Amino acid sequence: MILKDIQNIYHKELDAIYGKNEVDSFFYWLIEYYFQFNRVTLVLEPQLALSKTEEQCLFEALARLKQNEPIQYILGETEFYGLTFNVNKHTLIPRPETEALVSWVISHSVSLDKEKPLKILDIGTGTGCIAISIAKNLPNSSVYALDVSSEALHVAKENAKRHEVNVAFIQDDILNVSSLNANNLDAFDIIVSNPPYVRNLEKQEIKANVLDYEPHLALFVEDDNPLEFYEAIVHFAQKKLNKKGALFFEINEYLGEEMKHLFISNNFNEVVLKQDIFNKNRMISGKK
Repeated sequence: MILKDIQNIYHKELDAIYGKNEVDSFFYWLIEYYFQFNRVTLVLEPQLALSKTEEQCLFEALARLKQNEPIQYILGETEFYGLTFNVNKHTLIPRPETEALVSWVISHSVSLDKEKPLKILDIGTGTGCIAISIAKNLPNSSVYALDVSSEALHVAKENAKRHEVNVAFIQDDILNVSSLNANNLDAFDIIVSNPPYVRNLEKQEIKANVLDYEPHLALFVEDDNPLEFYEAIVHFAQKKLNKKGALFFEINEYLGEEMKHLFISNNFNEVVLKQDIFNKNRMISGKK
């Protein structure tokens, strides 16, 4: 079948779900992944055809997209901070807004005048995107990454190997602080986390491709205790963060003031609440 005709089928089947521009993006992403073609190829070779065997992967992807499955899971990878990361159903798909958190941690780290390598811990690492991006850009630092999910850690280890960085991975539960203290972890200069923060009451705002496919363990918290993970990490940081060490979070846009109060009430200073490009409260940091 002619490739352009397959693209038209994509629009016929998917435009009502995703919109024309996003369907084009999906199609270009897929043909580049499977065949190393790009949109210019379609312009220069409008009669380019695929064999029956070759086109099968595109129609399989189409069927999965019709079910709202994220294209990142279909391809098994996504881009984050200039790097390609493996993803699967056990890991959240890294978001562009989290790149801003990584940039903030890196710029803060570069500004420090430290004689020894920085020790940095990423809590709830998932794909490892935060820890690995930091390790790649701060090669002299010692980076650790923690997650409760063995399946997620398997993916994170694959990603660290893919990008040739040394990250020490730890399987443990941040909600079980006594267990974490038993790990004999040294103190850190920086702790960073993008923990679960979406309240159940906000599920109605979540698109089907997220709600139906991404791991709820890494997404949702109870409505009556939305800061559960943040409180646990702040208390952990009180014991395991060096003096003047920095704590960074990605946060729920609706809970910025509550997060400021959590930092201040636990004796953190220089608390900074940052907005994303959409003017939403998205990140916070403070120093011990």
